[in-house]
Amino acid sequence: MSGHGQGAESAPLLPRINGIAHEGESGRSGFHPRHFFSVLWRSSSQISMLVNILWPFVPVTIILHFVTDAPLWTFATSYIGMVPAANLLGFAGQEFARKMPKVAGILIETTFGSIVEIILFIVLIANHHDTSQGGGGGSDDGNLIPVIQAAILGSILTNLLLCLGLCFFFGGLRHASQKFHAIVSEVGSGLLLVAAFALLIPSAFYSALKSEAAPDPDQPLLGALHETFTRGKLQTDVLQISRAASIALMAAFALYIWFCASSQHSIFDEVIEMDEHRDADREEDLQKPKFTMTEALVALAVSLVCVTFLLILLVGEIEHVVKSGVPDQFLGLILLPLVEKAAEHLTAIDEARDGMINVALYHCLGPSIQTALFNAPLAVIIAWIMGKPLDLNFEIFMVGLLVLSILVVGNFLRDGESNWLEGALLVVVYIIIAIACWYYPDPEVATSNSLEGSGLVKVTMTRDALEQLQQLIKAGLEQ
Repeated sequence: MSGHGQGAESAPLLPRINGIAHEGESGRSGFHPRHFFSVLWRSSSQISMLVNILWPFVPVTIILHFVTDAPLWTFATSYIGMVPAANLLGFAGQEFARKMPKVAGILIETTFGSIVEIILFIVLIANHHDTSQGGGGGSDDGNLIPVIQAAILGSILTNLLLCLGLCFFFGGLRHASQKFHAIVSEVGSGLLLVAAFALLIPSAFYSALKSEAAPDPDQPLLGALHETFTRGKLQTDVLQISRAASIALMAAFALYIWFCASSQHSIFDEVIEMDEHRDADREEDLQKPKFTMTEALVALAVSLVCVTFLLILLVGEIEHVVKSGVPDQFLGLILLPLVEKAAEHLTAIDEARDGMINVALYHCLGPSIQTALFNAPLAVIIAWIMGKPLDLNFEIFMVGLLVLSILVVGNFLRDGESNWLEGALLVVVYIIIAIACWYYPDPEVATSNSLEGSGLVKVTMTRDALEQLQQLIKAGLEQ
């Protein structure tokens, strides 16, 4: 364990128990560059340490952006550079969280892991250009709403299927089976089901009424329709419902945080404490050098700057990536969540391998709950403030994916035990979804839940035929 003699921090954040320093203490104070970079390189695990070899992609991205005109290469290098930057943010958040009480530390660590996602949503919203009020068009036309909506659900699916599946798989390879506490799985899956239900209400509302909505008055069908319930009003109603639901979901998240924060001596704290004592690498982890509070804050600041800059470059090249043939839904549902969740996934997998299946499960379900209850509603509120029409009216295809994924994961969690086969099956489901998303058409074609395709049929006719049709309608009205 880190020494706490002459170089000990004069006022440690947490008290010592029986003369033993808390696992979050570094035994030092201030900022020491050599020690800082040594701890940064070692990271939280061997897997995370290997990720640090990707740091050269960060300066390469900067050079490509300012010196050359190669948007696809800039996107690729910034995408790869995001992995070590997000990993540093996750590790710095972890070091900061270890200096806090157990449950509060887990919540802080999860929050820092979601900062990447929040920054991504803000950058996407800022780069959105509303080229068509109806929401049609794709990213190549500046409309990033479909990408943002796909990224919201993709973040949840990535945690539920890919991250949880890899945790079960690698944990199962090292341990024949791993039992997790029912309170973690039940509360986690229950909250996720409620959050997903609330998140999908605007989509259900639109689907139920889209066939009844008439064309807008400025687009009458042969000058005959002037209904009050138009597609424009339906879109406005969906937007208002989405904003109201977002406020309600954020209130629910505040209640969730309050419940967890006030349960320091509850079953949650006991389960997490029990898992940490079962950690196969606990002694080695306790002996690792750690950041001081100052170094943790510096690492957080540096990683936030890198992540924000890389995401700005990444999102700026989306238009070129879509034009090159990558579908909007694949980009939002698969590619973006993969890179922004990389650090969380590495941490959770390492915990599952070390036998800390409850903590790993919390790191899989926790971010999914935060995305549904806070990050997605926050994106809607930010878009509202910026005057961008972001709503929660998801494509029917994505709605089906989310509901089925929650049912599959809930079924695997029901028995309170995991093995490598269940993990492999979850990963297979995720791969199948990724394949389907690659072939899913762009928004202007896939109009299952958008204004552009709600009951409109394109008809081509000659002027003579049109005049004859108008005469028939006029004669019918006179009768």
